[in-house]
Amino acid sequence: MEGCNITSSSSSSSSSSMAVCAAEYARKCRRVGEEVEEGDHLDFCGIPTDAAELCLARVPPSTLYSVCRSWRRFVYSPSCPPFSAVYALFLPLPPPPSLQRQRRHLSPAPPLQFLSFDPISSRWVPLPSPPPTAAGFLFHHPSFISRRLPVQSVAVSGKLLLIAATNLRFEPALTDPLVFDPVTKKWSRGPPFPAPRRWCAAGAVGGSVYLSSGMGSQYSTEVARSVEKWSVLDSPEWKAMGRLRDGKFSRDAIDAVGWRGKLFMVNVKGEAAKEGAIYDAESDSWGPMPEGMLGGWRGPAAAMEERTIYVVEETKGLLKQYDHVRDAWVEVLESPLLRGAEQMAAAGGKVCVVCGEGVAIAVVDTAARRVVAVVECPPELQAVGIHILPRMTTGDAKLPK
Repeated sequence: MEGCNITSSSSSSSSSSMAVCAAEYARKCRRVGEEVEEGDHLDFCGIPTDAAELCLARVPPSTLYSVCRSWRRFVYSPSCPPFSAVYALFLPLPPPPSLQRQRRHLSPAPPLQFLSFDPISSRWVPLPSPPPTAAGFLFHHPSFISRRLPVQSVAVSGKLLLIAATNLRFEPALTDPLVFDPVTKKWSRGPPFPAPRRWCAAGAVGGSVYLSSGMGSQYSTEVARSVEKWSVLDSPEWKAMGRLRDGKFSRDAIDAVGWRGKLFMVNVKGEAAKEGAIYDAESDSWGPMPEGMLGGWRGPAAAMEERTIYVVEETKGLLKQYDHVRDAWVEVLESPLLRGAEQMAAAGGKVCVVCGEGVAIAVVDTAARRVVAVVECPPELQAVGIHILPRMTTGDAKLPK
């Protein structure tokens, strides 16, 4: 390969040199608009395949993707460090209210669809279908025309968990969490819930998922004040934790945001007056939310790697970052693209916001303080949940020998 000059120095410097070589070769191919013929790269600098993989793993995936099919397969193989991708839950767009009023009886719910947006190939990729539930999901009810019944999901330890929903009998739809692993591309079931619930608070911190409040088939003070924890990677069951003071967090589906070893949540969405609570995972105790944090929590919120917490004022389209020293929200960006924000996720310096009534996802670069992309959702589908997780693996697609 032109420009490759492998010396007999240390393995670390050799690996760095090969990575630079691979990146330069890829950039050259992109400049001239060529894709390498299958086989041109098989003997990469005359080194074994395993060493070549170590080299290529240090090159940006977007650069590798443009070179050839084998390098493209390598990007999605277990040997290549995974890049982040958006995972979203979708429902078909609802019919107009006039048509909904004509439906006097409950009908089978449309299927909940799970897709991942691959930023390298710029396409939506469907996930395998999750295991079926006994009574299915209910997303709309004739008595609640203007309201969508929520489906709650959580991302934790690199996995997607489907946590709570309502079934056709107006009961909790799930008796155990459904867990998707992007590495294996398979769904599994987690341990049974001690108390299946819906309209609850759900979130993750420190590798554990927490469920609190909500209700079962009927309201119960016991369930409304209860808190359950599952350590996803190392526990076979849910564990009861410190109880809530009251049941005020069972009115709606609530996102509990994990930040600095604690969970933060409010009991009402949007601009309405609300109450806030903080759960300290280390001390297993609840406390009030600081006044400044509560006052500025006016829309969906998310934490980036549990280090920085963001919120979007849905009426203004204002993205804010919380300053815990001053107990104040600091403006990051105001954009009409963020108005009507419904869900959000944050990772790797990017904040992804579901907006436009669920038909688009705005991507904000927090360092540049601007919207860098708007991803359209698949036609006729509405996003009802969003997470950022490692991209899916496509199997063992190692470089040809």
